[in-house]
Amino acid sequence: MSTTLIVHPATKPLVGSVPVPSDKSIGHRALLFSALCKGNSIIRGFSRGEDNVATANAMRAMGVTILEPSPSELRVSGVGLFGLSESATPLDCGNSGTTMRLLTGLLSAQRFGSTLIGDASLTRRPMMRIAGPLRQRGAHIDGAPHATKPGEITAPLRITGLAEGEELRELEYTSPVSSAQVKSALILSGLYAHGTTYIREPTVSRDHTERLLSALGVPLRTMGTLVELDPSGWNGEMQPFEIDLPGDLSAAAFLLVAAALVEGSRVTVRGVGTNPTRTGILEIARDMGAGIAVENGGERAGEPIGDIHAWPAPLRAMRIGGELVPRGVDEIPIACALAARASGTTTIRDAEELRVKESDRIATMAGVLRAFGVTCEELPDGLTIEGSDRPLTPAVVESKGDHRIAMTAAILGLLATGPSRIKDADCIATSFPRFVGTLRALGAQVDVEGAAESEG
Repeated sequence: MSTTLIVHPATKPLVGSVPVPSDKSIGHRALLFSALCKGNSIIRGFSRGEDNVATANAMRAMGVTILEPSPSELRVSGVGLFGLSESATPLDCGNSGTTMRLLTGLLSAQRFGSTLIGDASLTRRPMMRIAGPLRQRGAHIDGAPHATKPGEITAPLRITGLAEGEELRELEYTSPVSSAQVKSALILSGLYAHGTTYIREPTVSRDHTERLLSALGVPLRTMGTLVELDPSGWNGEMQPFEIDLPGDLSAAAFLLVAAALVEGSRVTVRGVGTNPTRTGILEIARDMGAGIAVENGGERAGEPIGDIHAWPAPLRAMRIGGELVPRGVDEIPIACALAARASGTTTIRDAEELRVKESDRIATMAGVLRAFGVTCEELPDGLTIEGSDRPLTPAVVESKGDHRIAMTAAILGLLATGPSRIKDADCIATSFPRFVGTLRALGAQVDVEGAAESEG
């Protein structure tokens, strides 16, 4: 039985100071890189979101010992760059595109074969964006033909190991999209390549891979939108490390926007990563007039962190596009909730990447907004949204298996004139297992029908 959230209109302000799950983007990378170190690494604050768990399970299947001395701590016994072993079964990436794409880069350099599978949502997502450039450097990757796009492939991905004498070659690649997943997959393959890896993006995507690998002594340089990895002269060894993961800004965004929309609210989210390649949603909220303040908290794991405070203020429409989109691409759905309450018409452009996320987020968000009575128009690469201060219409929303759609709909439900129902809400566990419990702690009334009631 799938889970349905029943979100009641907010009858009082949201108030409180809360944590959020650790940054799952950094969590994926900490797991992968600690496995490639020689020795024991410690990851603290590890999220139990299903996406990160999928990466942990995949590394275990390839011979990496991962112990869990406490619910939020992992101890990883790294096997070194060449110590992974072939999995006896296909590697199940669940709903995690990051797991599948980063593993494809890593496994394309191995001497053994691998098969990567995922759930129904992940199996629809395009994989040629990584398979293409990896094939250029000598990798052997095949997949299922895409149902509607000739030349495109999807999972399951089958990676044939490199034969004796085969090596990955140097690569100079200009990516047509700004994607940290593509960039990171190519960097991971470049750790094994004979020759330099050059990657150029249209705009800078999130840089967690570059920050962490540089801290581990990998010869990696960044110059604007160009990343260079030159392994010549590098001994191929990374020392084990300890890392305290910062809170996930993508998860925090839902709580911050809720505070900006519910009258009288004052919410603080503690210990959140504020990496400038990720803070697009904070700039969007500020430019719309929302009350947002970041209290600097220093650095954690080479990443800036802070406490973020949010409160309501009059909102105005804006244009969201250009380099702002890749720095807030995962938060565009919740930015739509801000736009629904902003005075004027907000235009979102340059966001065609949203078409190939867990759902087609442009089409799905247009349907969600209309269900709540918001006037909007779907564009090829975005949306136009007419904001209003009228109470929203109670809605029944299908999540389409997309956690960010489900959570955005829940926040919109706080502004409706009656209870709203968010169906198929189990997907929220991929990134924010305690989403409902956190909203309740801030004063929202959310009921749960189905299997997830125990999440609190």
